[in-house]
Amino acid sequence: MLPLVRASLAAPSEHALRDRVVLVTGANGGLGRACALNCAKAGASVVLVGRKVRALEDLYDEIEMAGGARPAIYPMDFEGATPDDYASLSEAIRLQCGRLDAIIHAAVLFDGLRPLDQVKPIDWLRIQQVNVNAPFLLTQACLPLLRDREDSSVIFVLDDPQRVGKAYWGGYGVAKCALAGYASILHNESDAGPLRVHALVPPPMRTTLRRMAYFGENTLDHELPDPVAAAVAFLVTGNARELRGMTLDLRPTG
Repeated sequence: MLPLVRASLAAPSEHALRDRVVLVTGANGGLGRACALNCAKAGASVVLVGRKVRALEDLYDEIEMAGGARPAIYPMDFEGATPDDYASLSEAIRLQCGRLDAIIHAAVLFDGLRPLDQVKPIDWLRIQQVNVNAPFLLTQACLPLLRDREDSSVIFVLDDPQRVGKAYWGGYGVAKCALAGYASILHNESDAGPLRVHALVPPPMRTTLRRMAYFGENTLDHELPDPVAAAVAFLVTGNARELRGMTLDLRPTG
């Protein structure tokens, strides 16, 4: 697995990502939306990928109104997407954007806590499809574009390994462990080239996933995803080269 490292990362400067094209999955979700906004604020052209078209359109308008580079929308439902669909997405980026500098894997599917013997097979397959298969297939389809850049990055959002490996985390816990393994293998196969692999473990955030997993707590006690998204945007910049092949641990200490 990629080694854990603690670091305090500032948001990138206003033009740090100028001329870069950044694909964000799950752009209609809490963290994905914040990542898209932070990358756009730093000057990136953002490709917004998600399944809720209206939410993507609203985010598109927000980025444009803020004066960011014109984003692109690519609706896709990862649950039913095929390898050909990911190849089509990669080709669309090549034709419309001319390049791809980063992928931020923020899409996630979580359907609650339950014992493994109560997980329906179809739900298990859905969770693995979105949380593991989709990052693999999308990254694989886009590797030629990423490797064509002098500096590019793929960023994986993991989860607290001490938490999701325990009882009742089911398919989601298995998927996040598998994703961490995939990130490690991809790094070891890419560490001599232009592609950087990064991962991060976020702190508790004010998101829908957190509310579903910890329905007894007050989610408002946690911060919005914006500080985490700022760290993700920093990882896209060339200044993050020293963090190549590492998992940024943003969980609170103590």
